[in-house]
This record gives sequence, C-alpha cells and structure tokens, in this order.
Amino acid sequence: MFALPSASRAIAGRMAVSARVPALGTMHVRNLNLHEYQSQNLMKDWGVSVPKSVVVENVDDVLNACKQIGTPKMVIKTQVHAGGRGKGTLSSGLQGGVHVIDSADRAQELAKQMLGYKLKTKQTQGDGVMVNKLMIAEGVDVVAECYFAILLDRATNGPVMVASAEGGMDIEEVAHSRPDAIFKEFIDINHGPTDAQLENLAKGLNFEGDSKTQSKEVMNNLYKMFIGVDSTQVEINPMCKLSDGRVMCVDAKIGFDDNAEFRQADIFAQRDTAEEDPREVEASKYDLNFVGMDGNIGCMVNGAGLAMATMDIIQLHGGKPANFLDLGGGVTESSVGQAFKILTADPKVKGILVNIFGGIVDCGLVARGIIAAANNLGINIPITIRLKGTNEEEAQKLISNCGLKLTMLEDLDEAAINAVKSA
Repeated sequence: MFALPSASRAIAGRMAVSARVPALGTMHVRNLNLHEYQSQNLMKDWGVSVPKSVVVENVDDVLNACKQIGTPKMVIKTQVHAGGRGKGTLSSGLQGGVHVIDSADRAQELAKQMLGYKLKTKQTQGDGVMVNKLMIAEGVDVVAECYFAILLDRATNGPVMVASAEGGMDIEEVAHSRPDAIFKEFIDINHGPTDAQLENLAKGLNFEGDSKTQSKEVMNNLYKMFIGVDSTQVEINPMCKLSDGRVMCVDAKIGFDDNAEFRQADIFAQRDTAEEDPREVEASKYDLNFVGMDGNIGCMVNGAGLAMATMDIIQLHGGKPANFLDLGGGVTESSVGQAFKILTADPKVKGILVNIFGGIVDCGLVARGIIAAANNLGINIPITIRLKGTNEEEAQKLISNCGLKLTMLEDLDEAAINAVKSA
C-alpha cells in the first residue's frame, strides 16, 4: 500500500521525521516548513491557480483584510505547521482551526479566539502550537475535491505523481481503507511528465472538458515548481473543481531539499522559527541536530543511527531519553560546549550519556570539549562518557586526569546502566 506523506508524518513520529541527517561532515539543517500562505504565494509564482488571500497577525487588521478579499463567502484559517487544522481544538475552547465565514464581523469574532491561543491537532505535540498568523481567503464554490501529490520514489529513483479522486480531509482514511482508490504515475526525471501521463491523471481525477485541460496544466506547472525549487514533496489537498469550471489548489504542503538551500535562499529565508522548539532553533545555529523528548537522560552522540541505538539501550535498561542530540561529523570543541548548554538548560535532564564513535570525529577533541563545558558551565549532574575510535586513548587520559567527576566507560551496556542508575 502506498503511504501518503501526511499519514506517514503522523505515524513515523516527530523524532524520525526531524532526524534526517546529511552525510558526515556536512551541515545539519532543520527541515524547512512553509505556512500555507507562503506555499500559495510560491505556487502563484509558478502559474498555479490558488484562492486570493490576505494574512493577518492581529485582530485589528481582520476587517481590512476582509474588505480586500471582497467576496460574500470567505475562509479564515490558522497558519501553523500541522495538518488536521479543521478538526483541531484551540486553547480558547474554539473547535476547529478553519472556518467558513460570511461577514467581516464573524471573521473578527473568530480571530479573537484564534490569535494568541494554541491549536491542538492529531499532528501536534503536547498542548499544541501557538497561532500567530491567520489567513483570510476568498470562499470558492467547490463542486469536487481530489488529492494530488508529487513525491520522490526510492524504488524508481525519481518523482512519482500520486492522485485520488476521493481526496480531501479524509485522505488518510482513504489510504488506509481503500488503497485501490489511490493511483500513481512514475515520472522520468530527465523528461518530466508526458501528456499521456497527465491525461491518465486528469481522467482518474474525473476532470472533463475544459476542466481536464486546466487540471493537466496545473499538474504540469506543479511539476515544474517541484523541480525548480528543489522540492522533495508537493502535496495538494484538496485540488478542486469549482462551479465556474476553474481548477484551483486550495491547500498545499511543500517540502524542500535542505542541501539545496544555497540555491533557494529566498525560500529558506521564509523559515518561521516561532513554532519550533527554541532548543532546536538554538542547536541549528551550531550545526547540531536536536529533538526534544520526555525523559530525564540527555543523549549526546554523533550520527543518527548511533543516536537511535543509544536511546534504545537507555530504554532497555529502564531509563527514558530526554532528547536526540547529534553532534555530526563536523564537531568542534565549541559545538560540544553549546550542546551541553542546550542539554543542561532542560530541568528534566538529571543525567547525561555521551556516546561517540570516532571515525571522522576525533575523540580527543570531544573529550576536551566535554572538560571545557563541565568547567565553564558548572555542571552538577552526572555525566557518563563512552568514546570509541579515533584517538580514544588520548580521550581516556584527558578524562581520567581532568579532576572532574566524569564517569568514563568502554562498554555501551555499562555506560547506559550507569547513566540510568545515576540520573
């Protein structure tokens, strides 16, 4: 069965999604998320039809925004990095982060219950994410909704277009219960989609006549955008046929290749860090990959695979990891110090386990960074250390002779057991 991106995000969990790590020695960059209004602006630049919209950040601007839209029916939408907004709940008590409205007064009334409150959906963590922006869009008379996406397919080493005539808010349920309602066209990345492939997709989505011609143009322009902006995912949910025959993309989720940031500087400059964990934002400044969790043992490692193994072994011995922190291959003494600052800033962290395999990484350098951090930060929680590989003998000597209460162990099982017992 083909797993849709929105479903896979919900199932895979925040840690696995966030911990996509480039090759050793390269910079660790947070995966870029754009808000809906930003994605719509991008699609407009590539000739894709989207609803007219205005973004507001305070209640006083709502009335003027509604005047700019100027349609009898409008939609007010919370702008947060999470799916399922329409079925979410705001901390104000308001049900739903998306509402159809028929007056500016109603828009203002809803804005008062949205801005400055947290929205909780199936895809958010804890008590939800803060709503700082709203998008007010023209209301459109939808005749039919469908799902369309462009993804990268590992099996064929190229893009795949995915579509379903049963799209809309319940597409995850469609993927689960009626996978045969989802169909695909595998694209030759050297040539792009053929007219025959676009024709098959348009027919499968039940577009006819002029709407079929429009839908083919929309899908082709979305593909051009996918390639042009170094995208890894374009998810349109829904793509709609309107009563006047127009084909319009009403909502979108666009993902980007972080390694192409140097080519897409204008897009990456739109990153909104307000909804991200402040620790993750701080970590990214020093090329560290950090994901917060709920336990009490801070984990400092190098490499995503080693991080997963380290967290597993902590849990195996009865502990709970407090985070995923990957130093990466370009580690410096300074970045080790910054890593300790981030770990010790969390009051839930009662102990730290450092597990480093020195391939590219110099264990001696890591040891010096640990010692400097322990001295400079006055760390008073137990630190258990395992350093194996390049210059491990030097690292062991440095730790043993530093005069600090640092526990150095060679065996990972013993190190994990000690970290759990001492936390």
